[in-house]
Parts: sequence; structure tokens; C-alpha cells
Amino acid sequence: MAAFVSRARAASLCLKFQSLTTKRSSNQAHFFRIHASQFMDDDHKLYKQLGLFSLKKKIEDAVLRAENSARPALDLEEARWIRQEEVMRESDLWDDLVKSSEILGKLAHSAKAVDALKDLKYKAEEAKLISQLADVEGINYSLLKQAYSASLAVNKIWGQYEMVNLLKGPYDTEGASLIIKAGSESLKAEMWAKDLLNMYVKWAKKLGCRSRLVEKHPSISNYDGIKLATVEFEFECAYGYLSGEKGIHNMINLQSGSAYNEVSSACVDVIPLFLGRMYDLKIKDDELIISPPLLSKEKTPTKPTVCIQHIPTGITVQSSGERSYLANKIKALNRLKAKLLVIAEEEKNSDMSKDSDLEACHKEIRRYISHPYKLVQDVKTGIQLPDLNSILDGNIEALIRAHIKSRCTN
Repeated sequence: MAAFVSRARAASLCLKFQSLTTKRSSNQAHFFRIHASQFMDDDHKLYKQLGLFSLKKKIEDAVLRAENSARPALDLEEARWIRQEEVMRESDLWDDLVKSSEILGKLAHSAKAVDALKDLKYKAEEAKLISQLADVEGINYSLLKQAYSASLAVNKIWGQYEMVNLLKGPYDTEGASLIIKAGSESLKAEMWAKDLLNMYVKWAKKLGCRSRLVEKHPSISNYDGIKLATVEFEFECAYGYLSGEKGIHNMINLQSGSAYNEVSSACVDVIPLFLGRMYDLKIKDDELIISPPLLSKEKTPTKPTVCIQHIPTGITVQSSGERSYLANKIKALNRLKAKLLVIAEEEKNSDMSKDSDLEACHKEIRRYISHPYKLVQDVKTGIQLPDLNSILDGNIEALIRAHIKSRCTN
């Protein structure tokens, strides 16, 4: 009933606005001489009322979504949690450490899902009650803003829950090591690599999650660019979120009247970072070549860098973020094992000729056009976003969601 009254009121306000506009057109000169101030006040009130209707509609939509979808989801997750606890009680966790790690991981995932959905339910009830209270008090704008903030939290929690449930890969719930390498030794390529690094760090910060810069090879020039950097995201589902970012990212400046465009490239690789779960993969020593780092021209050589090449696949990994040679060797070996596990899974489930991990790093994944207009084009999913600055500020949820949905479709 309240929604119907709000719509009726908005419709009457629109009619009022049209009649006022018609009157202003017929008596424009006289109107602006005598009644300009009064009309501007009426205009302001009208737009405020229309904005109020839009705000209340968004709150109602968020609450309705929570009531229709979140409550059944909460019942499902609580039932799943109970089943996982039963499995844990029936299993001897000491007999098989790999299996016990998997069971505990699923139990922790169910517990977090239940907590998130309970929080969503609370936020939805809060938004609904505050919105009703705002109406009772004769449209309290301050209370409506509080209700709208709660509805935004509802949408955010539900969006994250939906995304997590789309992550079906065996390593999608793991953390992630993200490696960015400038496409060339040019100043612009190294500055572009730095911009990408900042984008991913800001994205994690907006999620309220931790990122750790473990490796950074600065530009040889005096400018603040990077040749290579590695960031570790030590939170669940980071690999599932970021695995679609793998590939070549191009910043393009379209030159009008010229056959050549200014392109700065950077390569992004994403490797699972295992958060407690153990995976048994043995690599023969004669399949490895341990050599000096890929980037040997350092401004100031500091920590011992270890570079390891896997001869059968040609994969090369390196680590320089740890304090000792042995620690960097272990870190590099762990990254190599993680990449080999991903490749083995792809060989098992799909044709290696189609978007394999080995090929993905050498394919263009996204274009960021900075001139003469601003546009972000995702090559694989086809999604286009007009706000380049917002994307570089870490707002990449739409791109991540498109990649996750694309993987599910495929």
C-alpha cells in the first residue's frame, strides 16, 4: 500500500512538473521577473521528492531480494554445515591429512556462508524497519539514508555470496599470488605495470581483505614504475576471483590521424596460494633448472633471487621476497607446483588447446583506452565499461563477475 501511495504521489508530482513547465513557456518573461525565486524552490522540492521515490524503491528491492532468496539460502547453508559436522565426527582426521584438510576447509566455508547470510538477514531487517520508521516520522531523510546504506550492505553481501557459489574449480577457494610484469623496458610500460599493481591492491582493500607485496623490481629509471611485482592475497576465494585476470593487459592511447596507436602492455599471471590445504605433487630434480633471476639488472641487489625453470613444460617462476636463498627456493617451488597442479587439472577436464593456463598468459585479456575517450574492453567476455578511472581505482567487481559467469557457462 505504501509503495502504491509513493508511486501515485510521484505521478502527481510529475504532472505538477509538466503543468509548471507549460506555464513557464507561455509566460516566460513575466514569470522569471516576478516568480523566479518561488519556482526554483518548487523545482527543488519536486526533484527531491522524485529522488526520494527512487531511494525508497532501491531499499524495497534489496529487502525483497533478501526475503525471497537469502532466507532459503541460509536454510540450505545451515543444513550443509550440519552435514559437514557429521562427516567430521565420523572421520578419523589423523589417518588422511589431505582428506582431513579438505573436510575442515568445507566446514569452514559453510560456517562463513552461514555467518554472512545471517548478517545479510539482519541488514535487510534493519533497512526495512528504518525505512518504515522514516515514513512514520513524516519522511525523515536522515533515516532514509541509513536505510539505504543498510540496503547497499545487503546487495554487497548477496553479490559476494552468489559469486562464491559460482566458484567450482578445485583451487578456486584458495588464496592467490598475482604477478605483474611490464611488457617492455620502456618507461610507459613500467608505469602501466605500476598502475595495474595499484588497481589490484585497491580492489582487495575495498573488499576489506589483506594483500601483501612480497616482491618488487623497480624501474631502472628514476621514475616510479616497476618491471615486475608479486602480490599475495591471503584470503579465501582470491584465486577464484582473480584467475580471469590472467593475460596481457593493454593501455591504449588512440592517435587521431595516425596509423599507429600508443600501446603500453603488462602481463598478469595468477597462481593459487594454498591456505592450509596440502597437495602432494613431486617434481624430479633432473626436471628443474635453477638459475639467476629473469631480471638481472637491478638498481640495488638486495635479497637473493631464485629462478626455477621446469624443463618439460618450459614454465619459469622466481622468488626474491624472502630473506634467504633457501626460503626463496621453497617459495619458487611452491609456485611452480601450484601452476603444474592447475595445468594437470585442465588436461584432465578440458582440451589443452582452448584457453589453457600456459596460453592464457600470452593472450590479450583486456584493453584500457585512455584517449580520445575512456573505455575498458574485456576481450574474453565482451563486457565494456566506460569509467576507466573507476576501474583503475579498484572497482573491478563487474569484470570479475563476468569472468566467473563465463567460466560457468563454458
